[in-house]
Order: sequence, then C-alpha cells, then structure tokens
Amino acid sequence: MQTGTDFIGIGVCWFCHDGQGNFVMQKRGRNCRDEIGKWDTGGGALEFGEEIEDRLRTEIKEEFGAGVLKAEYLGFRNVKRKINGQKTHWLALDFKALVDRKKISNQEPHKFDEIGWFNFSNLPKPLHSQLPKFFKKYKEKLV
Repeated sequence: MQTGTDFIGIGVCWFCHDGQGNFVMQKRGRNCRDEIGKWDTGGGALEFGEEIEDRLRTEIKEEFGAGVLKAEYLGFRNVKRKINGQKTHWLALDFKALVDRKKISNQEPHKFDEIGWFNFSNLPKPLHSQLPKFFKKYKEKLV
C-alpha cells in the first residue's frame, strides 16, 4: 500500500520566509518521488500518531537545517493529480514559517539539486505543479 495512491495521504507543506519578502525554495533532484527538476517550497508526509506542527518543524530542520521561529497555519488544499499515469490524492496542510535566513542550507543534497532565496518578482522555473495553486490561494497571506 502506498500513501497518496492506495489511500489519501496527508502532507504538511510550508513556505519558509525571512520576514523581508524573501522565501527559500528547493530544486527537486533525481532522488525525489516526483516532479524532478522543478522548484518547490517543501513538504513532507504526516506519519501515524505524529503532531502536525512537530512534522513541520522536523522536516524544515531536516531539509534546510534551520529551526522555525514562528509558524502560521494558512489552510488546506485537496491535491489530486496524475504522476506517470498514476492518480494521486493528498490533503495538504499548508503553513507559513519564519526562519533565520543565515541558518538555511541544503541538508539533503542527495534529494535537492540546489536551494535558493526568491521573491514573487524573481520566481525560478520550472515550478512544482502545485505551486501556482498554492500561491494563488495564499498570496495575500504570504507577502
């Protein structure tokens, strides 16, 4: 049984920012499950029995090496898509997380080809398929 294909997966997704209008993104590498070569803000699957904000903080620390200074729940998205012909279905719990820009680094180079700081006037390309929907839904809360 596989999360997101055999049953609905629950993901914790984030938008890490520095409080100055900049946010960090990662370019998905060949060892990622999907959307290889696309830029994403980050996310991880919630595990059975785990607290949602604990997953948020653990994932950000694992991927970017920084602690969360402040977290804000934005809302949820019902994410349905096809990947390599396979239907997937996830419930995404979306957060905005303030981090210390100086402490951000690529802690998972085996998964992410690079990371970088961006703002809405200099978004990298190509974007993860779900980011345009994420940005449209939350943009007013992100700036």
